[in-house]
Amino acid sequence: MTPCTLTALSDLAQLNVDTIIDVRAPSEFAEDHLPGAINLPVLSDAERAEVGTIYKQVSPFDARKIGGALVAQNTARHLQTALAGKDGSWQPLVYCWRGGQRSGAFSTILDQVGWRVHLLRGGYRSYRRLVVAALYDTPLLHRLMLIEGGTGTAKTRLLHHLAETGAQVLDLEGLAQHRGSLFGAVEGGQPYQKMFESRLAQALAPLDPTQITWVEAESSKIGDITLPPALWAAMIAAPRVEVDAPLAARAHFLCHAYDDLTADPAMLKDRIDKLRPYHSGETITAWQTQARVGDWATLAEGLIGQHYDPRYAKTASRNPAPVERLSLNDLDETTLAETAAALHSRFSVGE
Repeated sequence: MTPCTLTALSDLAQLNVDTIIDVRAPSEFAEDHLPGAINLPVLSDAERAEVGTIYKQVSPFDARKIGGALVAQNTARHLQTALAGKDGSWQPLVYCWRGGQRSGAFSTILDQVGWRVHLLRGGYRSYRRLVVAALYDTPLLHRLMLIEGGTGTAKTRLLHHLAETGAQVLDLEGLAQHRGSLFGAVEGGQPYQKMFESRLAQALAPLDPTQITWVEAESSKIGDITLPPALWAAMIAAPRVEVDAPLAARAHFLCHAYDDLTADPAMLKDRIDKLRPYHSGETITAWQTQARVGDWATLAEGLIGQHYDPRYAKTASRNPAPVERLSLNDLDETTLAETAAALHSRFSVGE
């Protein structure tokens, strides 16, 4: 068995292993885990709770005895299922919460089988410390450039087109699995905060700090996800490019970008209802009627003009003037691709 120590997030790319195995309970794994890890729990959530109760209410010895039996049973099941096809050359990296009994017991059995097992010192906690250090304890050194604009100005699509030109981009809404507004929830829901931070740290790691990284302007929260302070401070200080387009073009874009809502009238009704604290009952009723009859363009124009644009104008008035303003006649894919290419050429460093 070979101990393994992470000293930097970049060490993850250098690991000479075939599979990373997280042996923690499924709920722990769901909250966050090492990138690329699979979950082979040696204790289920219920079993972990049972052993913890015995530890506190009966004795540590009884808890270890019962826990040991459960770990052996679960490890045997994994050997007969998930690991049944692994040959003798397979090398796993194993970890638990802090590199203690769960991963130690699992690794010992795998080692006795004959596999060359790597055991992560400090477990998941050692990895989490590196993520926290990167996002909370040190300033972000990346050169960010923000794309800002009102709702429906295709900022996310423009970001994707920038990536296709070869520009560095950081897609925060993609990492957070949310489109960043009251209507922005997507199927599958958002990751836990810790999982988002792991994704963010991994997305930042390969980016060249000397080159511009394009980011969509966001608030400090995307849905239920809070942006870490190092990133938020860098975004506040970053220069901005503002995108604008005619109201009709923005409404047309939204109708396609949010087609999941137009296909689910009940969900759309629920989202519109959440705007009642901000608008008159008459306005809400009009929007609900437009949604019910499928008058999507009128609904989108109303939401943009009466709800989103006034809020954007208030926020934008507190920001420094953008370094460039783009007025697009339409938001077609060709226009966005051409705009992205021009931006990349204009702001590329050293080109």
